[in-house]
Amino acid sequence: MFDLDLRDYSKENEEEYFMLSIKDEKNGGDLIIELEGRLDTTTANQLEERVNAVIDGVTNLTFNLKNLEYISSAGLRVLLSAQKIMNKQGEMVVSHPTEEVQEIFEVTGFSDIFTIQ
Repeated sequence: MFDLDLRDYSKENEEEYFMLSIKDEKNGGDLIIELEGRLDTTTANQLEERVNAVIDGVTNLTFNLKNLEYISSAGLRVLLSAQKIMNKQGEMVVSHPTEEVQEIFEVTGFSDIFTIQ
């Protein structure tokens, strides 16, 4: 349903097109992960590995999506996996989703699963 959107794709900008920037800041039990770019089948593993590397001991996890342009079903799966972990050890918030990402959350029903601010 949320496959790769190739409208703006060209070989010249391939690296930029598939790029996801992940910035994280951990302070005690608080972890903020800021995403920029596209979270799709090409980049979801990158986020999953990063989350798994830093989530131990986290009681408050925030995904800041203010610069996330697109999320696919693979990206939703990673966020859902993080939500399941946080249901056992604390709370998770998805903050500042773009209009495009918020629309995907609503269409898929994920807006009922995540705490969105």
